[in-house]
Order: sequence, then structure tokens, then C-alpha cells
Amino acid sequence: MSNVDAYLEEARASLKRLTPEEVHATEDALVVDIRPHHNRLAEGEIENSVVVERIVLEWRLDPTGDWRLPGFTAETPVVVVCNEGYSSSLAARDLQRIGLANATDLIGGFRAWRAAGLPVREGGSQAVV
Repeated sequence: MSNVDAYLEEARASLKRLTPEEVHATEDALVVDIRPHHNRLAEGEIENSVVVERIVLEWRLDPTGDWRLPGFTAETPVVVVCNEGYSSSLAARDLQRIGLANATDLIGGFRAWRAAGLPVREGGSQAVV
């Protein structure tokens, strides 16, 4: 096993990862898309998701921070989405470490969501900064 595979396995040990269908059925979760703009532009976005690029994720979702997004608390379920469900696992673990105990990620990422035929917003909105 490579070092990065071990790191990913360790991160996922603290997550209750969700399938696209489970995320779609969850009404109270904050779905956070961390994919770069060019991916979102080419492939679309999950309807009702919030775009926060990875570089500012912790600052925008720190439940005690001055730069946090409005409308969520430390108890809000947060589902992080990347392209295929790898970097989102690492990001979700990092969100747990800053106080979001209910942070997790989408198994298979956006591409699994789209393959499941779930609602997609075409085009790519600008990232929240």
C-alpha cells in the first residue's frame, strides 16, 4: 500500500461515507462542491450545492470562524464532493478536525452522482471566496 493510500484509508475510517442516493435523500445536509471551476463548467454541479474551492474550505466552514458561510452550525451534516471521491475524503476529515463532527463525503464523487442520473445544474458557478 502506498503512503497516500494509507493516508486516505486513515481519513475514511472516521467518515460515514454516503452514496449519491443517500445524499439526494438527505434534506438537511450542506453539500459542498470543492471541484475546480473548469470541472464544474464542463460537467455541471449538484443542484442546491454550495461551491467552496478546496483552498478556502476550512475558513469558509469553520463553525466558529469569522469567514464562515452563513446558515449552518457545527451540527449541520456536511457532504463534501470532488470529482471521484478521493480528495473529498481528506477534506471531510479535515472539516471534522475543525469541529464539524457530521462532515463526510460522497462515494464516487460528482461523477457517481451524474452516473446515477440525479439532478445536475449545468454550467459552473463561480466559487465562494
